[in-house]
This record gives sequence, C-alpha cells and structure tokens, in this order.
Amino acid sequence: MVEPLEEFLAYLLSIKNYSPNTLKAYASDLIDFLNFLKELNIDLKEVNYNIFQAYLANLREREFSPFSIARRLSSLRNFFLYLSEERGYSFSFIHQIESPKLPLRLPKVLSLEEIEVLLKAPDINHPLGFRDRTMLELLYATGLRVSELVSLRFENLNLNLGLLRVLGKGEKERIVPIGEIALEFLETYLEKVRPLFISKKSKDYLFLNRRGAPMSRQRFWQIIKEYALRAGIDTSKISPHVLRHSFATHLLEGGADLRAIQLMLGHSSLLTTQIYTHLDFKKLMESYERLHPRNSS
Repeated sequence: MVEPLEEFLAYLLSIKNYSPNTLKAYASDLIDFLNFLKELNIDLKEVNYNIFQAYLANLREREFSPFSIARRLSSLRNFFLYLSEERGYSFSFIHQIESPKLPLRLPKVLSLEEIEVLLKAPDINHPLGFRDRTMLELLYATGLRVSELVSLRFENLNLNLGLLRVLGKGEKERIVPIGEIALEFLETYLEKVRPLFISKKSKDYLFLNRRGAPMSRQRFWQIIKEYALRAGIDTSKISPHVLRHSFATHLLEGGADLRAIQLMLGHSSLLTTQIYTHLDFKKLMESYERLHPRNSS
C-alpha cells in the first residue's frame, strides 16, 4: 500500500495542481510531524487531541514562530481531512484545534523613489541588461508573481490589447493589463533582444537566459538582489514578493479600487488583498503625526 504521505502529496500534485514549492513545504511540515510520532512510537491512526497538543507544545519548545506553527497546522489539517475522506481515519479532534493568534505582518514595499532607482539599475545598452529591465518593468507594472513572470509564453501575450493571460496558483487564469512603459520595453525586447538568446531550449518562453533556456525563478531573484545592491537599496527590503507588494500598495495609494487590485493579483479572497489597506492606513497615520498642527510637541 502507498504510504499516506506519498499518497497525499500525489493528490496535491495531480488533483490540486499545487506547485513544486508548495509540495515541498507540505512535505517538510508533514515529515516533521511523522518523525515526532515515530519518536513516541505512535501510529498515525492513533493520533488524538492530546497527542496533537503535545506536538504543538513541541513546536513552541523548539521556538517555532506563530506563523510557522500556523502553517504546520494548516498542512496537518488538510492532511487529516484527506485521510479521513480517503482512508476512513478518524481525526474529528482537528476541528477543536485553534490556530495561534498571529500579529499583523505587513508586507515590505519599496517607495516610488526606490522603484525608480531599481528599474534604472540595469544597463539597457547591453542585451542582458535590457532583458532584465524589461522583466523588472513588467513585474512592477502587472504585480505578477516571479514564478508567473518566468513562466510566460507567447500564447499568454496580446500586444495589440496590451494584456497578459496569467495562469496563477491552482491553475486559476486571470487577465492583467501591462501598462505603456512596460509594453514598450516588452515590444523592443521581443523584436531586438530575445532573438539574440534563442536556442533549441527556448521553445516559446518569453524570457531566456544567456544560454537560451527559460529564466529560472531563483536566478531572477538573484538578479534583482544584485540590482538592489547596485542601486543602494536596503536588501532587507528585497523579498520574492517585494515588487508585487509595491505594485498593489502604489495602486491603492493612487486611488485604485481594492476589488480591481484583487483581480489583478489573482487573490481568491478580498480578505487577502485587504492587507494593503493596513499599509495605506499606516502611511496616513505617519503623515498625520508628522503634519497635523495639534500633534506636534
């Protein structure tokens, strides 16, 4: 019989269409729990409320953050629900487990000035620099995830309308406008720069490395960090989502509708998008404290 973990991961891959990174996170979370059971010589079927609470206490003893514990709890909850439905295991206690209260963690964003400096960091007189500038412009103009950006193919692109068709998490499709500046860079890149990199490995991916293979997500983030250093931007502000967060925050500050931002980002719930309203409110309060005549000491 296939082991429960292998069966569950195969289900997430084939049925839920989860990405390799998500599968890796699930595997890491669940293997840690199964190792905990193994040390106590407890079979998976025997897990109950008290055993699970002991595992959560173990995580706290190992100084896992509330965010990490919440993620593990989510992974295990989905695992247990799957085994209950597919194998008939009884894990009814899981509904009694409450997620830890999480402090509000606001996403890091770049200022407009930092965005401007970062975008101008690549040397566009060099083919690789022009490719990098195009990718940065497109990332900031659309709010794409980096994985979505490097996965773009010609079939996703409508230059006449200035639109991208993006396949996001869970194979959910959305349409995103590109923006004039990013579109100009993209058109020039496709006409004059991309042909310099084409090889048998290229297929129809938009963005290629110097060997003609599709750009990887990891390599592109290395490139962004290199440009951030060159631009004098604090690298602690650089994360896999920093341009995506900046895109959403700057749109909201400019008066964009939250629902429109949700659609462009591909969030399944508006609650996820509302995190950016906290950033906007934070900026409002900072302005109030700095400028209001009755707030000065």
